[in-house]
Amino acid sequence: MPSEKVLQSKKEIVAALSEKLKNATAGVLVDYKGISVADDTALRRELREAGIEYAVYKNSMIRFASKEAGLEELANVLDGTTALAISAEDPVAAAKIICNYSDKLKKIFNVKAGFVDGKVLSAEEVADLSKLPGREQLVAMVLAGFNAPISGFANVLNANLRGLAVALNAIAEKQSA
Repeated sequence: MPSEKVLQSKKEIVAALSEKLKNATAGVLVDYKGISVADDTALRRELREAGIEYAVYKNSMIRFASKEAGLEELANVLDGTTALAISAEDPVAAAKIICNYSDKLKKIFNVKAGFVDGKVLSAEEVADLSKLPGREQLVAMVLAGFNAPISGFANVLNANLRGLAVALNAIAEKQSA
């Protein structure tokens, strides 16, 4: 039987993890067994640069925290080694980075499941999510869409001005001749 101090410590970890899961936009659970230190360091660096929190947790802790956060279906994949990548802002970033490493390190580093906005995703759905453009790319695409009509309007006006300039040059040449 664990001591009261250890039990309280575990409850605090579960409460903190549950809060992270509730506030997260997205997350991905992975089986990291067999990943080398160099690959793990590179993965953690890339995730940190993208603003994604990545940590290894005991399956029982994730099970309790996911139940509190309303993500009970995650319990189905909690066996073996489990690491969790949580993104607070970009719903695609964690899936992109994790799936990229999963493709490079087949049979060593595998996606177990994920979640986006409170909906649990299978490993296949996480892979599909990773193929979507990231937040920055989507913003750029929207801005380009807003910019297109303005650019078109400027081109039309510019074409009219060019036509007027050609006509004025032709009139000036006739008068000078």
